[in-house]
Amino acid sequence: MAVTSVIVIGAGIVGLSVAFEALQSGASVTIVDRDPAGDKASYGNAGGIAVTEVIPASVPGLWKKVPFWLLDPLGPLALRVGHTPQMVPWLWRFARVGSASEVGRISKALASINSRVYDDLVPLFNKVGLAGDLFRRGALTVYETENGFLRDEHEWEIKRALGVEMQALSAREVTDMEPALGPIVQRGVFTPQWSHITDPKKVVDVLRMWLVANGAKIVQGQVDRVYSTGDGAEIALNGGTTLAATKLVIAAGAWSARFARQLGDRVLLESERGYNTTIAAPGVTLEREVIFADRKFVATPLSVGLRIGGAAEFGGLQSPPNFKRSKALVKLAKLYLPGLREQGGVEWAGHRPATPDSLPVIGRSSASQHIIYAFGHGHLGLTQGPTTGKIVGDLLFDRSPSLDLSPFSAARFSFRKEK
Repeated sequence: MAVTSVIVIGAGIVGLSVAFEALQSGASVTIVDRDPAGDKASYGNAGGIAVTEVIPASVPGLWKKVPFWLLDPLGPLALRVGHTPQMVPWLWRFARVGSASEVGRISKALASINSRVYDDLVPLFNKVGLAGDLFRRGALTVYETENGFLRDEHEWEIKRALGVEMQALSAREVTDMEPALGPIVQRGVFTPQWSHITDPKKVVDVLRMWLVANGAKIVQGQVDRVYSTGDGAEIALNGGTTLAATKLVIAAGAWSARFARQLGDRVLLESERGYNTTIAAPGVTLEREVIFADRKFVATPLSVGLRIGGAAEFGGLQSPPNFKRSKALVKLAKLYLPGLREQGGVEWAGHRPATPDSLPVIGRSSASQHIIYAFGHGHLGLTQGPTTGKIVGDLLFDRSPSLDLSPFSAARFSFRKEK
């Protein structure tokens, strides 16, 4: 019996997780990336395993807040003017899914993936030597006012109905858990199912090296085109090299949309650039990830320091980063962590692959059953990567996925296939 050959475009956490599952299932695996070990969203994320994040970004009433965020040049949301015309279809769909019924539908779909996270992530970590790099200490969401806490009460109730465990906390209970937090914090919510890792870069480095040690091949190159060949797939690299396989997985993060378009699937995918600063000697200690609900950013204690991250900037894949946003996040963190030392921070920016409905694109392409999509995870790439790998593995080897994939289909964007 011939061995199935699989090409995976993308060496981020999702692509590597797909490669892991394909390799475990006996396939011959080739991973293609323009910079396999380089800087990408999987390298610089906040390190949270955010299983409780089941509410989409677009919710009822959000439109009232957006103008105020956009007016703040260093606020939690930015839209670069030159990129706005290209975003009209994405923004239109984003607005459409911000209804109560759509939030309910999307939240159930997100929960269907997130409920499986530890079943898939823990065995992968154990297998590749990362068992000691996962800290299941929960997360703490904090609020500056009682009104802020009450404002989010409905979303917490949605989460609770979908299996999210939560404990409402007073200001005193918050500081008992995290003494480094200052008096600005008035309320909090503890979510014990959340966890965090030691260092996102270490995770992808260890996983990539394990894959190579166990037979996967990594090819460095820029993919120009993808093709269906009837009984398989082929890719063309910049420079003229072509590679063929019986199966192809597109897991190129924010760069995936153009490959899908070549196959006739017009998906709505944007780069949502995030920023962070990592301070090696912050002068404060946190035991778990802290989410600052009012200001839309987080702080995570990693082995490389305290990572302070957030912001959502829409400006396309080519615009230069604005590292003033990284600096602004540190200033905000100082409000909550009075003892924070701001010196010595390492700034970073990366492209999150964002869909307007906050659901990833997972499933077969319309062009061929041999070409599978695995991208668009937004803020949840690290969280959902191993589970996406399992799901894609089922599709690669014609097994029945254990969850309904229809909410994740590229067909949901309602564009007709191009001829």
